[in-house]
Amino acid sequence: MSPQELKAALGSGLLSFPVTHFDAEGRFAEKSYKEHVAWLASYEAPVLFAAGGTGEFFSLKPNEIPGIVSAAKEVAGKTAIVSGCGYGTEIAVDIARSVEKVGADGILLLPHYLIDAPQEGLYAHIKKVCQSVGFGVMVYNRDNSVLQADTLARLCDECPNLIGFKDGTGDIGLVRQITAKIGDRLMYLGGMPTAELFAEAYLGAGFTTYSSAVFNFVPGLANEFYAALRAGERATCERILKDFFYPFMAIRNRGKGYAVSAVKAGVRIQGFAAGPVRTPLTDLTSDEIGMMEALIAPYRR
Repeated sequence: MSPQELKAALGSGLLSFPVTHFDAEGRFAEKSYKEHVAWLASYEAPVLFAAGGTGEFFSLKPNEIPGIVSAAKEVAGKTAIVSGCGYGTEIAVDIARSVEKVGADGILLLPHYLIDAPQEGLYAHIKKVCQSVGFGVMVYNRDNSVLQADTLARLCDECPNLIGFKDGTGDIGLVRQITAKIGDRLMYLGGMPTAELFAEAYLGAGFTTYSSAVFNFVPGLANEFYAALRAGERATCERILKDFFYPFMAIRNRGKGYAVSAVKAGVRIQGFAAGPVRTPLTDLTSDEIGMMEALIAPYRR
């Protein structure tokens, strides 16, 4: 898929990040992962992000990532597969090249490791990654990697394969400045944890889509909410928020890292052998799993 084809796919519907499946020893569980990705690809999601944030990119060894991406590509059919990518520049370049070799349609460049960096450093980092590959690249604004509008505009001028911008800051003022300055040069993706809670605000700021973590285990409901949002059916959105997303948020907020752990619990409840999260994350308690089971009960497959 060319960068421009990937850009068009990103804007054509709801996006999601499959969890990465592990066995009891913490190794990648390819069989159950493929079953899960194939199930997700049967719903309306034009792009899935393998080994992304919800896929515990931060807990994966760099040499595990190509195998995960390859497994997703094998069963995704027409659904594009974008890989997570990150850490320092040299590691990120190695990851980007390795997933390009196994057929990834692009990468999402997650924040670099640990330390804050000036705008010039972020510019040089992203430019080198973009210019090391031929497929499409998306940048993720959050935490210690927050591009300002002028820096992003320079990157757009230098890197034709930079085709997407994902925001996880919640800074609507900065987001609006970026969308106004860059226009349709990029595709804009909402990336706040449990993005549905912020979807209306981002839609008003010029974003057309977002990545839904709960698509991992309630894809039909996630698509129903997305369709209602795009159609301006606020009553439907409010109903789904009250019935599902606000209770899910309450569970998610019970522990650090539960934005991933609760999603993985949901996948297991739906009957997929996704396994535990890797440390430093922890899994939900038995009581919290009971809460998730009650929440998901109307949406069991």
